Amino acid sequence: MSVKVEVIEGGIPHNKIMIAGVICTLVCIYLTYLNVILSTPLQTVTLFSFFGGLAVVAALIWGSHTIKVLCSYGIGTGVPSAGMIAFGSGVIAMLLATKFGMLAPIVALVLAAVIGFILGYVSNNILNMKIPAMVQALTEMAVVGALTVMGFAALITGGFSFVGLTTSKAVFMGLPMTSYGNSFLGGGLIAVAFLLGAIAIQHPFNACLGPGWKQDRMLMLTAECGFLSMIVAAIMSFALINAGSALISLVIAIIGWVYTYGEYMAMSKRDAAAWLDSKPIPDTEGH
Repeated sequence: MSVKVEVIEGGIPHNKIMIAGVICTLVCIYLTYLNVILSTPLQTVTLFSFFGGLAVVAALIWGSHTIKVLCSYGIGTGVPSAGMIAFGSGVIAMLLATKFGMLAPIVALVLAAVIGFILGYVSNNILNMKIPAMVQALTEMAVVGALTVMGFAALITGGFSFVGLTTSKAVFMGLPMTSYGNSFLGGGLIAVAFLLGAIAIQHPFNACLGPGWKQDRMLMLTAECGFLSMIVAAIMSFALINAGSALISLVIAIIGWVYTYGEYMAMSKRDAAAWLDSKPIPDTEGH
């Protein structure tokens, strides 16, 4: 049996955040497909890779609020595991979906939703956790995990096809050749993307929980964590895409991080000031 210990009062309803998260994430991921459309046999375009990073930020904002909804049923110690199960299940769907070309983001969403639903059902009905929001929350988080890793992949490699994630061009003794080790999967960059997303999705609620929790402050911290992760991913992208495109991603990530960090600090000061008049807990006499 579970007891809902915290109710979201005011703010934006979760379903609206979810719908906005799905739309924004998919649109941004599909905008990276402009790289494929504008590429020619003689020139590979990666100019629009930065949209993958923006997709990551949008997905993480949605996912962090999903964790808030789930953990409002009194499972605060499960926040880190919620982030890990989101990306552990999501990365499976993402890798399978990359074989479907342009349909990959949609296929990833559907496959992740199925995997997340199964995990939620097992948690509630076999492990007997009996948490009302469990099935929907794990379904959402699996989708968030899949789309976030796909966004990172598009940011770092310029696309989201399986071939693009497993191979890259290299030059050996002046001759062009295909490299498998210097790729998103072969080079282990997917592991870094996994951890960047898993930490960024669970940290904001952990950092903001408590009696002074405010929705806007938590979501702003999520955006800040998302842009901070985008900075790391943009730096990694220098190895796989042209320097100009990687630099654009890096500049956008830094601008986004500076802005969201400043806004988060302002909100933190606002909420801290609101507690200045609270009285301390009186000491018990004789102790």
